[in-house]
Amino acid sequence: MLIIPAIDLLGGEAVRLFKGDYAQKTVYSREPAALAARFEAMGANYLHIVDLDGAKQGNTANLRSIEKIRARVAMPIQLGGGIRSPETVSRYLDELKIDRVILGTAAVEKPDFAREMLETHGPERIVVGVDVRGGKVATGGWLKGSGLPYLTFIEQLKEMGLRYIVATDISKDGTLTSPNWGMYEKISGIHVIVSGGVSCEADIERAGAWFGVIVGKAYYAGKVDLAKCLKRG
Repeated sequence: MLIIPAIDLLGGEAVRLFKGDYAQKTVYSREPAALAARFEAMGANYLHIVDLDGAKQGNTANLRSIEKIRARVAMPIQLGGGIRSPETVSRYLDELKIDRVILGTAAVEKPDFAREMLETHGPERIVVGVDVRGGKVATGGWLKGSGLPYLTFIEQLKEMGLRYIVATDISKDGTLTSPNWGMYEKISGIHVIVSGGVSCEADIERAGAWFGVIVGKAYYAGKVDLAKCLKRG
């Protein structure tokens, strides 16, 4: 299992939101690149970055911060937030040497785009974020509802050949109340990265039933010894 520390970027700072609410943010670092280097020094084998401004606006708002992080660390990076065009995908994968991009809104609203990106860049470099609120997929930085049941969406992704998803119960994100295990247990036939609600080291251990787990607020709030968890694997 991959244990993946997270850096969420808002205005060039590393923050965490509460249940995806942009009005409820906590700033944890004004130097995200230094934070990324700290994670790498702990033994992290992958880094998860979300451009929150980009997710909301549909652009590359935190590009400069992402460039600084990529220049600072050698470990693989997966990046999401505002990636809605072939040009943006190529910019991140080919120019910035990001290892995987995470499609969200675009994969819901333009499935042909997601399929094209899979064909162009291959299934090892394209991930889709399945962001769930009340059993339905949310878009637009978690601010809009699509009305699409998350399991239906995942079946569509599997049919197009996708291998990896980051699945988040928005109501759990940033709450330190443990992930929605029942949601993950209903998903099969695809590599799932658990995201949202990790509260303790026991949650990380339980997530071992899936491909990976993203650790954000639990680390920032001092609830987990991330270095120990990474060493243990």
